[in-house]
Amino acid sequence: MKVVHQNSFLEKEKETLWQLRNNEYPIQFGHETFQKFDVYLNSISEMDNYLLLDSENEIQGWAYTFFRDSEVWFAIMLNYEFQGKGYGRILLEEIKKNNQNLNGWVIDHENDMKRNNKKYKSPLEFYVRNGFAVLDDIRLENEKISAVKINWKNNK
Repeated sequence: MKVVHQNSFLEKEKETLWQLRNNEYPIQFGHETFQKFDVYLNSISEMDNYLLLDSENEIQGWAYTFFRDSEVWFAIMLNYEFQGKGYGRILLEEIKKNNQNLNGWVIDHENDMKRNNKKYKSPLEFYVRNGFAVLDDIRLENEKISAVKINWKNNK
């Protein structure tokens, strides 16, 4: 496995990213069509992408940072077959190398379902183990998401 920093994608790669997002995030975050996903990608400000590639250069994970409300935010998704094996941490370390401060919204419950009808497992413990602070008093609550804000600062 290797991580590649890449900010332009072939159509086939974008389709893989669309499928990865639809498969690994709660169903309500999915994009029903590739065109809607493409519009979503093009709407993200100052996006910086990191791909986790297997030995055959197939995308198995994706992390990206972006700029929102004067802060750097991030998202990570990993093919379920590769979860729990240290690859999420590898992606996270890559984005930490290029940032001094990262923010994210993390679902802190296990009430949401994925497309495969399995429960979405909250990654909150993963982020805490990897140096993120949970800002319990800052929440995002709407019809799509119930999440808490997390933050990581480079203290070196």
